[in-house]
Amino acid sequence: MPDQPLDPPPVAAAGAPAADLVRVRVDLAYDGTDFAGWARQPGLRTVQGVVEDGLALVLRSAHRGDAPPRVTVAGRTDAGVHARGQVLHVDVPAGAWAAVPGRSDRGPEESLLTRLAGVLPADVVATRVRVAPEGFDARFSAVARRYVYRVCDETALRDPLRRHHVLWSRRPLDVAAMHEAAQRVLGRHDFAAYCKPRPGATTIRTLDELTWERPADGPDAGLVVATVRADAFCHSMVRALVGASLAVGEGRRGVDWPAELLVGGRRDPGSAVVAAHGLTLEEVVYPPDAELAARQVRTRAPRSADDVDPHPLRAP
Repeated sequence: MPDQPLDPPPVAAAGAPAADLVRVRVDLAYDGTDFAGWARQPGLRTVQGVVEDGLALVLRSAHRGDAPPRVTVAGRTDAGVHARGQVLHVDVPAGAWAAVPGRSDRGPEESLLTRLAGVLPADVVATRVRVAPEGFDARFSAVARRYVYRVCDETALRDPLRRHHVLWSRRPLDVAAMHEAAQRVLGRHDFAAYCKPRPGATTIRTLDELTWERPADGPDAGLVVATVRADAFCHSMVRALVGASLAVGEGRRGVDWPAELLVGGRRDPGSAVVAAHGLTLEEVVYPPDAELAARQVRTRAPRSADDVDPHPLRAP
């Protein structure tokens, strides 16, 4: 496979909806505790299933004879993972879009937001609805996703009301060592050591930020908090990075160990993938509207093993 596509599609055509469809962006928040992840699965409660069923009800898809709505999401979260800043798009037939307000004098955007609030369960909230700008694709137009992972290592701060959102650590954590170790895996690398492999899928990612801190104030005061930002993440990557960091913080591994795993390029049984419930998707970042379509083309281009930063350590 070539490093770059030989003949990339025209920028304006990349992922564009058909002429009789309106592309709608929906911003979403959810508590992932009672979901079997994002992706629709037969017989299981998933965020995608709940959202698509809600959209079908509000848009009256079956009554109008339209195909059931199918959404494209910025990041497919695993079972138990939460989101405050998830983003999706859905292509809605123009007639159905115009009919959303009914007899109301509100526009379709405000009406769809209000109607979704009436049909979605309490653990899923649509926070914003708008017609997507030209060239927008919730997945391929994104330039970064930002996650936060929260850990409590002090008994006095252990809050049963946050047990589904904060990981409990029985051992005190050395936050400074965790942060130092994290800085050694930043950059554009093959993160195969931190990803659950999928046939034909690349594991090359650009990790822009991985910080560990213990905030002194605010809602996370006293917790041990990781902020992780990358252009994209492969399956289980964030939780594997957190697991390696915790091994350092507990003193079981040295600060070079996460980088050694990265250079080794293979999963290590000693590196645990931590529980999902401490992880929240906080934000998906997009470029200015004029750059959305061009960003799609760059994102869809194959990632080459030669297009990576130097390894943080010399391979053993």
